[in-house]
Amino acid sequence: MDASTTARRLGRAAALAVAVVLAVTACTSGGGGSADSVAKSEPPRQDSQDINAKPLDQVKDGGEVRLQLDQWITQWNPLQVDGGSYTDTVNLIRALEPSLFRTDASGAFRPDPDYLVEAKVTSTSPQVITYKLNPKAKWSDGKPLSYLDFKADWQAGNGKDPAYNIYDPSGYELISAVEQGADPSEVEVTFSEPYADWQNLFRPLIPAAGIATPDDFNKGWVEKVPITAGPLKIGVADKTAQTISLVPDPAWWGTRAKLDKITFRVMDKAASIQAYLNNEIDFASAGTATAYGQLKNAKDTVIRAASPWDEVHISFGGTGALAEQKVRQALGKALDRSALIKIANNGVPVEFKPLGNHIIMPNQASYQDNSGDWATFDPAAAKKLLDEAGWKESGGGQPRTKDGKPLELHWVLSDGTPQAQLDLATAAAAMWQAVGVKVSLDKVAANDYFAKYVTPGKFDVASWRNTDSFPNSKSLANFRLPVGDNTFSNPSRLGTPEIDGLLKKAAGTVDPAEAAKLYNQADAKIWELGHTVELYQRPAVMAARKGLANYGAFGLAQEDYSKLGWEK
Repeated sequence: MDASTTARRLGRAAALAVAVVLAVTACTSGGGGSADSVAKSEPPRQDSQDINAKPLDQVKDGGEVRLQLDQWITQWNPLQVDGGSYTDTVNLIRALEPSLFRTDASGAFRPDPDYLVEAKVTSTSPQVITYKLNPKAKWSDGKPLSYLDFKADWQAGNGKDPAYNIYDPSGYELISAVEQGADPSEVEVTFSEPYADWQNLFRPLIPAAGIATPDDFNKGWVEKVPITAGPLKIGVADKTAQTISLVPDPAWWGTRAKLDKITFRVMDKAASIQAYLNNEIDFASAGTATAYGQLKNAKDTVIRAASPWDEVHISFGGTGALAEQKVRQALGKALDRSALIKIANNGVPVEFKPLGNHIIMPNQASYQDNSGDWATFDPAAAKKLLDEAGWKESGGGQPRTKDGKPLELHWVLSDGTPQAQLDLATAAAAMWQAVGVKVSLDKVAANDYFAKYVTPGKFDVASWRNTDSFPNSKSLANFRLPVGDNTFSNPSRLGTPEIDGLLKKAAGTVDPAEAAKLYNQADAKIWELGHTVELYQRPAVMAARKGLANYGAFGLAQEDYSKLGWEK
């Protein structure tokens, strides 16, 4: 589209933003010059995964696979806030501890027979779930899995004792009792209110012996995994070399893991590209223009893609000028999301489409776009909202003022942010400048980004990915109001009792269609709140060595490291 035509249609106020967007798009590195020369495929469908799935008799016994890890895992307890908030920790711990249910490519829960004979609702009023455990299942200390482990996870994770620094009480806070059933291998869990996603609880199950006290819970899993019950165990954890290896556990009662060793090396995404090209790792993300451009034609390489629960957004803080809802709403209306998405999508082979929902991804059955006018590019409406909030135009390209103070905000960025995301932030800042809001881009050390800025809520604007907020009830943690010092996964601390109520009611609604209506009602309120501007669902685009089996882009499915290996 011609830039001058676009500028005339949008009005003079938006001309600067459009010019900057076009300039930024032209210089984004994609290996194809000023235009995006990479052909786009449609986003993968709902139940897709791309992992080179092979039956185990077609996978070699032994060998090693080398993978990248974003950061060193300090806290291994996934129920603890520092463990549960890091996706890689949760993925790895599920290979070491019991995951009673696994999700398939469509996101449906499937019981794992290595741990469960069956689990089902045995009463609806009150809701009671009866678990029949595999009697072979034992912890590494020799104790069988039992109701005591379920009880300990519930009591530590329900949020009632503030000494336990928990990640998310969703579901656990609704349990009223955990008891032994008809025999030691049977567990009965009773809920005070119905909870639809009960299969997502105890995923993984953490041993009672490892979280007996708050000190054990908060500190006993730092730099170690004290007790396991999985097909794999930690072989070596070398903090100096920043490597962690998983090896088969000889005490495992199920099918032996195929590989002799899985080695994880800590490195950032940029370094992982060269490490892959140097044959130092066997798998790397190709989801940016730079990465895809370098990896797509690498020797003995295949590109695998699927759509996981993974979204990219721009999040607003809740203090200063942004404590005013109309200011946050104005910032949303001042953004041309389609232009921003094109910047991020440049040079990547899967199309990024605008995301209209904070809770449900487009490849889930109950998705609907609830963004309404709140995500519609309308600089005139943005200006009107700012006027109503008392921020007056200054003219001459200067920021608006109120009570003598300029409307100046800070976008906190990690110094490891990919170039495309820096370009996106630059373009967004220009769009906001066009309506009288000055936004400075402030880079901070990558290791400090979450710990010192995002998690404590010390930001006006920030952007990160929420991943694996699935099933839908997990979204409550992203938007619920803080309780005391616990902000859950909502660092902006923005929320309302109405949104909390809708999300909690949805989580307790067993009928999927009725639950979907409630989640979508909550999502519409989140848009209106000006909490977050969703951009796009991020597809997983991965480079894998030819012959790598049962690994790649999983979509909504859970990884199974025990099946990972090399084709025969």
